Amino acid sequence: MTAKGNILIVEDEAKMRRLLELSLGEAGFSTLSAADAEAGLKLLQEAPVDLVLTDLKLPGMDGLEFLQAVKRWNAALPVVVMTAYGSVGTAVEAMKAGASDYVLKPFSLDEMRMVIHKELDVRRLREENLSLREALHKRYQHPNVVARSAKMQELLATVERVAPTNSTVLLGGESGVGKDLIARAMHEKSRRASGPFIKINSTAIPENLLESELFGYEKGAFTGAAASKPGKFELADKGTLFLDEIGDVPPSTQVKLLRVLQEREFERLGGTRTLKVDVRLIAATNRDLRAALEEGTFREDLYYRLNVVPIDIPPLREHKEDIPDLVNLFLARLSAESGKQITGATPEVLSLLMDYHWPGNVRELQNIMERSSALATGPVLQASDIHLDSYRGKAANSALLPEGMTLEQWEDEMIREALRRAHGNKSQAARMLGLSRNALRYRLSKIGIADEPEKEKET
Repeated sequence: MTAKGNILIVEDEAKMRRLLELSLGEAGFSTLSAADAEAGLKLLQEAPVDLVLTDLKLPGMDGLEFLQAVKRWNAALPVVVMTAYGSVGTAVEAMKAGASDYVLKPFSLDEMRMVIHKELDVRRLREENLSLREALHKRYQHPNVVARSAKMQELLATVERVAPTNSTVLLGGESGVGKDLIARAMHEKSRRASGPFIKINSTAIPENLLESELFGYEKGAFTGAAASKPGKFELADKGTLFLDEIGDVPPSTQVKLLRVLQEREFERLGGTRTLKVDVRLIAATNRDLRAALEEGTFREDLYYRLNVVPIDIPPLREHKEDIPDLVNLFLARLSAESGKQITGATPEVLSLLMDYHWPGNVRELQNIMERSSALATGPVLQASDIHLDSYRGKAANSALLPEGMTLEQWEDEMIREALRRAHGNKSQAARMLGLSRNALRYRLSKIGIADEPEKEKET
């Protein structure tokens, strides 16, 4: 039978000591025993103990001193004391010294077993609660991602949960927030970590070449195709393909993307052989794909295939607590690459950076650190080394919007104003706002304005 716990018995009366050993052994406990406190302390240090049961009246070091010594050694270890005196003062003194409970002599063995069971249950509950608290406060981390702030910790917690799955992920967020780093972190924490991580930016490739880059081509498929070439999907087989700026993929390529996501197969450009691939797709965009749906520039079926697990990465201005750590990270990298030792930044520099509103996000911070390091005259960055370009002075607390109005409220008011100026003509209002008619219809529905096309007249 597996022992329920290891009990150290410290009792100078041999008969009582033996009786406790037998009773607790029958109840499923394993026991160690000692006739005095000194021997008990030695056993405590030699073997794992879950609970101490001690008499308060012992030869040499008394039970109270022994109790205090046990608590100094391990404050969390439960100690049950036995006393024949029964005075309130003795019990209170023992409890003040850290005893978990006490039992008055004479006692029944059933009572003793009940007290021991209770104290071990309490200890287990405390350990479970501690484990839960540690789990709640666990700090998620990745070598290339700074995440001191609550928002970034929440983001990495989501990455930890999603990474082991094969679900397609759609990363959203402004330009420069680090979507590529989060995609790589997800790959490295996945079961595909030993496979390839292939990245492609759809805006960096001419529209007429994007399809061949993604799916490859056969020899002679077009002028200049002197040999067959595998595409990014083939190269990413058994790994992860990160497709950045998915919102800019042309409609013709969207059709083939949808097929790959649905059927895991495709043909190279100019080829007839169907190729099977096992690829996890992580897509990213800084556009509002829902608006693109309304404008008709993005396929609805592809959107829902991509948007299985949407993850939004917060802009830097929403987690400025990470700026000092980001500064240190970038400075360490730059020092290693350039050989110019910049050891840190002054408090004035950090204050300046914390007040800035970061339209370019983490990428902008990295560029500013690189420029400042190159121009710095000493080992510590000074405020005079920091150059924030044309954005200087547009701090986060500047009045970019009318007081008391959110960005969404301001946009809604602009739509209403355009309708007023267009005398209710929605097509004209859409042109004034630079929106398509469908995009305006979508925004009108969000703010509760009925769309009644039969009443409109073109001007």
